[in-house]
Amino acid sequence: MRVLGVDPGLTRCGVGVVEGVAGRPLTMLGVGVVRTPADAELGLRLVAVEQGIEQWLDEYRPECVAVERVFSQHNVRTVMGTAQASAVATLCAARRGIPVALHTPSEVKAAVTGSGRADKAQVGAMVTRLLRLAAPPRPADAADALALAICHIWRAPAQNRLQQAVALHTAKAPTLKGRTG
Repeated sequence: MRVLGVDPGLTRCGVGVVEGVAGRPLTMLGVGVVRTPADAELGLRLVAVEQGIEQWLDEYRPECVAVERVFSQHNVRTVMGTAQASAVATLCAARRGIPVALHTPSEVKAAVTGSGRADKAQVGAMVTRLLRLAAPPRPADAADALALAICHIWRAPAQNRLQQAVALHTAKAPTLKGRTG
């Protein structure tokens, strides 16, 4: 499975592509950051994020895009920019028919480090180890994007089995059509 991880942000949007399957060594195919100037107009910044993500989709042709789920932060401006960049990444994938998976920061940290409360240094260290890199990816947004891709590769098989089980159970469940209280 080839996954593009996206750590959304308006100033720095981390992107990273990882390939592999759960239980086997993973391979980093690319990592980087899409940057936009903080003083540029919002619309232009969103277009720049879109163009950057489109380039990554063109170059690496992922089977899935894993995006960090936006959560409430104390800084409203930061959360708005993160949500807008997340929407752009989701739109780029949807336009191409590529499935999008959203993962919370604590879910990603737990998958990669074993602790949902891990700090950025711990995430970077584990990404470096798991992908057999010479040094941690910089900036942290790039490491976070790779962590998202790793998390999805490891969790997707279990999530797919769970969805199939729910669908099977739902299909076999008796219905109460036509019955009234």
